[in-house]
Amino acid sequence: MTTAAWQRRTPRARLLSWFGWLGLVALTVFCWEQMTRDTIWAFVADAPTQASDIGGRMVPPRWSYLSVLWKPLWDTLNMATLGTALGVLMAVPIAFLAARNTTPSALLMRPLALFVIVASRSINALIWALLLVAILGPGLLPGIIAIALRSIGFVAKLLYEAIEEIDRHPVEAIVATGAPRASVVAYGIVPQILPAFSGISVFRWDINIRESTVLGLVGAGGIGLQLETSLNTLAWPQVSVILLAILSTVVLGEWVSARIRHAIL
Repeated sequence: MTTAAWQRRTPRARLLSWFGWLGLVALTVFCWEQMTRDTIWAFVADAPTQASDIGGRMVPPRWSYLSVLWKPLWDTLNMATLGTALGVLMAVPIAFLAARNTTPSALLMRPLALFVIVASRSINALIWALLLVAILGPGLLPGIIAIALRSIGFVAKLLYEAIEEIDRHPVEAIVATGAPRASVVAYGIVPQILPAFSGISVFRWDINIRESTVLGLVGAGGIGLQLETSLNTLAWPQVSVILLAILSTVVLGEWVSARIRHAIL
């Protein structure tokens, strides 16, 4: 009597798996060809030499240029902070409209709120800034609004998920007392989502510091405008100082946001 040997997959499953891997390899090759069809490989081969040349021109950094960067750095931090505050302010009602357990209309208001969230998250802050600079003109205001519009989707999505995950028992107890809807929200929902809301807001502020540093490249003010000017004039020692200043600002923002999140949570 012979016993059948155990096999992880049947012959049919192995054949399908082989064809699946073959299709994945073919798709990868096709995508690579599409992405590199306009690539000039002579430039790619010369890239290390060009990078070494530009890196050599950036050293030593022009430290005296730091005195010019304090104001743009301050503008960048203000852009991130005000944009985050405005985005959070608009995201809170959208989150309550999107959550299944707080929306007044699951057929109308919730799909509309979800559409706003998806639309906000689909468009990068740089694109928002590019559009707003064309509408409002250059300056910090387009950058602040761009940061806010980008923040709405991020904050609202995480917040409405936190609202849907709350413990329903405190809410039901408050409803049983005959309290109005505003009291139910204020005393049954808000205390449960407040830690998550605080952490989300600080985390988004940390992200917005990074994003606000490059909005100046499209005319939205801040230190990105100084970077664009230095790049256009080939002032590589200034570029190195600006990059170091951006790095220091981002690291400082990360440290501050981590300390705040630790204190809150």
